[in-house]
Amino acid sequence: MHPELPDNAEIIGSSQPASVRERFDRIYHTLRDRICLLEYAPSGRLSEEELAKEFSTSRTPIRRVLARLESEGLVESVHGVGTIVTDPDIGELVQIYHLRMELALLVGKLSPIPRSAEDLERIRALIARCDEEMKNPTQKAFLHLNMAFFAEIRAFTGNLPLREISERLYYQVVRVVLKMMPKLGLAEEFSAFRSEMQAVLSAAEIRDWEAIGYIRRAHISMSFHRMMNYADTSELSEERSKA
Repeated sequence: MHPELPDNAEIIGSSQPASVRERFDRIYHTLRDRICLLEYAPSGRLSEEELAKEFSTSRTPIRRVLARLESEGLVESVHGVGTIVTDPDIGELVQIYHLRMELALLVGKLSPIPRSAEDLERIRALIARCDEEMKNPTQKAFLHLNMAFFAEIRAFTGNLPLREISERLYYQVVRVVLKMMPKLGLAEEFSAFRSEMQAVLSAAEIRDWEAIGYIRRAHISMSFHRMMNYADTSELSEERSKA
């Protein structure tokens, strides 16, 4: 389900055994998913000692994982308190969405990677899963599907900096979508998401990679405006005045 990640050599060292890298990735993915699924509440404290015990490891790899999560804006280290899960505000949301919309256009332009029949079949399987989940929709199911589809979108480009930046920005906003889901309407979000997956699949089937970027940008924009419609009006006015 997780998107392909860049090598963690800068954190754990390329000479480290594969088992060490795999352990790092496993802990990192687990904590990142918990943050995005709101299993770790915003402003909640993460204990290095408790996490080390849970993952049967020392505190050193936990610190490395937390350092990466902090560099991605998902947690912050507060002196005298510890590591706290961040709670992104509307200002961060506006700026990040604007950047994501522009980056989306580059997916089909910078080193596009032709997708195989197997790749397209995975997207069809996600659409089929979406149809099943829509019968009894849940927020967690929506987010798991969204994460899986993002991994497929990310794989459309071979430009590594674009992939890394896109991933970082995606995980900064995805939990905000989950927080706002009661206002947005779960059924409506599922429907819009399915429409995006189907449009991307149709473009990929005819190998129109550039069109995928425009499709992605349009759906990010629509999602952003749906969220802005339900954002607190005072916050929205303040942030628009800064734009």
